[in-house]
Amino acid sequence: MSANVDHNERPDYDQEIQAIADYVLDYRIHSEEAWDTARYCLMDTLGCGLLALRFPECTKHLGPLVAGTLVPHGARVPGTPHRLDPVKAAWDIGCAIRWLDYNDTWLAAEWGHPSDNLGAILAVADHLSQQRAAQGGEPLTMKDVLDAMIRAHEIQGVLALENSFNRVGLDHVVLVKVASTAVAAKMMGADREQLLSAISHAWVDGQSLRTYRHAPNAGSRKSWAAGDATSRAVRLADIALRGEMGIPGALTAEQWGFYDVSFSKTNKDQKVKADKERKFRFQRDYGSYVMENILFKLSFPAEFHAQTACEAAVTLHSQVKDRLDQIDRIELTTHDSAIRIISKQGALANPADRDHCLQYMVAVPLIFGELTAEHYEDDFHKSHPFIDTLRDKMEVQEDKQYSADYHDPGKRSIANAIRIVFKDGTHTDKVVVEYPIGHRRRREEGTPVLESKFRRHLLTSFPRGRTERILELCRDRDELEAIPVNEFMDMLAL
Repeated sequence: MSANVDHNERPDYDQEIQAIADYVLDYRIHSEEAWDTARYCLMDTLGCGLLALRFPECTKHLGPLVAGTLVPHGARVPGTPHRLDPVKAAWDIGCAIRWLDYNDTWLAAEWGHPSDNLGAILAVADHLSQQRAAQGGEPLTMKDVLDAMIRAHEIQGVLALENSFNRVGLDHVVLVKVASTAVAAKMMGADREQLLSAISHAWVDGQSLRTYRHAPNAGSRKSWAAGDATSRAVRLADIALRGEMGIPGALTAEQWGFYDVSFSKTNKDQKVKADKERKFRFQRDYGSYVMENILFKLSFPAEFHAQTACEAAVTLHSQVKDRLDQIDRIELTTHDSAIRIISKQGALANPADRDHCLQYMVAVPLIFGELTAEHYEDDFHKSHPFIDTLRDKMEVQEDKQYSADYHDPGKRSIANAIRIVFKDGTHTDKVVVEYPIGHRRRREEGTPVLESKFRRHLLTSFPRGRTERILELCRDRDELEAIPVNEFMDMLAL
């Protein structure tokens, strides 16, 4: 046979793709902790999306692509009057959820925000439920939504445990797209072949470059990237449900597959990886681990690696508020991931730049005793030049133990410490915070804070009476799980 031909024997689907499909189709979720945490995750995620509606830079992206479009059984976007096709609805919901960087976080080899997937889940579930109800069928229930959330969290999070996409220059929303594609296709009624096809297309897609999260190009795309990923997921699921063939070797195909094209080089020095490193590694099988261990941003709308630093800064505020002009230097001790993605010098160009700057997120609570979404806005920054003065006084160093504990599966800490040294040589104690209040190790302490956060965010869109009805429903697991999705979304629509 000539050497100038390809061996054209169509392979089986990659095992990594099959594992996701089989998990989505066959795994039964028995963890009571996962079910309970998913309910809290739903509350928190919806609240973050509602709060984002206060910001015109977010709302300008929402609504139909063609003004006046009417969609039969259109999916609702919470806190708005929009009724959209599920692809655009997924975009809108995902965009709002993610806009303020206030929703949950997963920190591992790769980072990410698994609740981003709720954009696809809610859009598909609401549309299907309205459609089924109109046809005399049974709508999906909110238990189906919670089930999809647990699975999407697990797919995204398990893939992130041992596989760093940022180190090959890709953005973590690739994992949102893969997870959302899988659960959306399942909700839409996909069989195994259709599910395999949908997932394969998610991997074959060109993936987002991570550059929009990093200096000097950080910008607002990071705030709508989740919407982009969830909408694409719904579209790919729909394509597969129409019978479109998949790409079985999407990951492993020599030369043309994801591993060789997008996972083969380190992005810092552009070195080619060894063959054994050009494939995903797995720490554990898919189950419910990620939802059980998810991290909530309960105190601050800030990139999660800075959450504990912000808490330390708030603690120090009372000691330094009357001596701010006497500060000589601010010693920040942190872990390697924080140094890699949020430690910055120089001008900060926009809110997205500021909420990914460790020094900015420490300076604001040192000065004001709190950190809110409004503190990132251009006008606020311009009105308080002393923020940048304090940034210039900060010295950042890594504590190797903090970095080790960050990666330790038994700890998964996100430690930061701050010490303030004054011009007269005196100094504060070193304030160390290992675990943020939204961490599993502080779950009991964090639950009432989460509910309070949800209530505050509901009140930005709804009157007090409706807010309390929604809150009470979400507090009652049995009642929440039983309610049809379309009726739940009725409560959140304007």
